[in-house]
Amino acid sequence: MKELSLNILDIAQNSIKADAQHLTIALVRRGSWLTVTISDDGSGMSPEFAAEAANPFTTTRTTRTVGMGLPLFKLAAEQTGGTFSIESRRASRDGDAHGTTITASFDTGHVDCEPLGDIASTVVTLIQGNPELSLTYLYSTEQGETRLSTDEMREILGDGVSLDHPEVLAWAREFLEGEA
Repeated sequence: MKELSLNILDIAQNSIKADAQHLTIALVRRGSWLTVTISDDGSGMSPEFAAEAANPFTTTRTTRTVGMGLPLFKLAAEQTGGTFSIESRRASRDGDAHGTTITASFDTGHVDCEPLGDIASTVVTLIQGNPELSLTYLYSTEQGETRLSTDEMREILGDGVSLDHPEVLAWAREFLEGEA
């Protein structure tokens, strides 16, 4: 993928397919380093599967025998001198303490670092396609942070307005782009 935001969207969609009800996407920029953490409360992975999940020939897909999302995200991080990790707990093993956390760090000053891309579109796409999902997005820098929570949006809007309403999505995009 040519933009990190597309990797983030792919990983978030995997979380949703794993029955996640809560999803957090956190981007932390400190100096030239960007750390991306995607956490969910989905069904999780076995330790054996998690250990191999960044291998392109490890996939849960039935339509093809390769999965490229995690391997490409890992490669994108490591080619900048960054790191990649997966922590996962299966629902069947750990009861309520289940889900997956993927963390990758990128040296954005490195010549091989992919651009972040259109993260606002990624978040808006997730809201539009999954209006019932509890999604928290956080972008933190040394100057401050931007935080968007669909739970807080629902609280403000009440039961009568769906998060996939065009005006709500337009507001979310403007907010994420710093225009609201």
